[in-house]
Amino acid sequence: MDSADLNVLRSVLEWRRAGQRVVLYSVVQTWGTAPRAPGAMLALREDGVLIGSVSGGCVEDDLIARLHDGRIPADGPPVQLITYGVTREEAARFGLPCGGTLRLTEERVGDPGWVAELLARCEDHQIVARLLDIATGEVVLQPASKTDVLTFNDKSLRAIYGPRWRLLLIGAGQLSRYVAEMARLLDFEVLVCDPRTEFVHDWEEQHGRFVSGMPDEAVLSIQTDERTAIVALTHDPRLDDMALLTALDSRAFYVGALGSRVNSQKRRDDLLQLGLSPQAIARLHGPIGLHIGSHNPAEIALSLMAEIVAIKNGVELKQKKSMQESA
Repeated sequence: MDSADLNVLRSVLEWRRAGQRVVLYSVVQTWGTAPRAPGAMLALREDGVLIGSVSGGCVEDDLIARLHDGRIPADGPPVQLITYGVTREEAARFGLPCGGTLRLTEERVGDPGWVAELLARCEDHQIVARLLDIATGEVVLQPASKTDVLTFNDKSLRAIYGPRWRLLLIGAGQLSRYVAEMARLLDFEVLVCDPRTEFVHDWEEQHGRFVSGMPDEAVLSIQTDERTAIVALTHDPRLDDMALLTALDSRAFYVGALGSRVNSQKRRDDLLQLGLSPQAIARLHGPIGLHIGSHNPAEIALSLMAEIVAIKNGVELKQKKSMQESA
């Protein structure tokens, strides 16, 4: 459920609407060490232009060669299965480490209606399963949950897609600009709320979309879900705590606030006095970020995004756990 897959599908939709033939490749199985995990996608246009990735590059080269040497006939079956790296020699040829093997579906995209519908559902922050019939090429879209994973057998592929991960920044100061830039490089949708007009100057729209209103209103208006992170960075408790009171009772997978250990503890005490439950307060990350000895805004932004990505990917924060136990 990588949002990079949505970029692949956006290109598929654009190319098919322009009348160009498109072949869509999906990694469905891997053995040993493989460059990309199941679910990775690549789209190949009739003129050899491609987007996405299924390996480190050598497999992509062979897929383009398949197109040009006629191994993808226009009247062939709607879906084929291709396996790379069956032998150690072939694994070496295609750049697959440690004798890895990967299996791909090679799918001709006909009517792109399902692509448009899938993208629309993801834009509506739904998680979607795409069921591909290997024999007929028929695609059916189904509701899915965040715990669903890709499944494949020789008859069907069920792949999971979801909306982009989002990061809501409370505050538009210097640190927020560094965080926004790094978050965008990591393919997060960046949202910014700051009612202080003085801090909004010179923010470029491509760095983040501004959400109007006060911080608590912003948290509610974006319909916070399990793919949303919220970080309060104003260093002004009147604004930060306003956002946290709402964010900590939301479904956001990460809620953090800038501040030292002393200030973070004081914030927890204040939130308790304001009526927030101990269970909600326990979700607060503060101080934010992994300990990397950061001293300037860029380094703080790096430590913060490292922590957010780790939690997004289900990695236990052992470093922070050991620090808390020793405190």
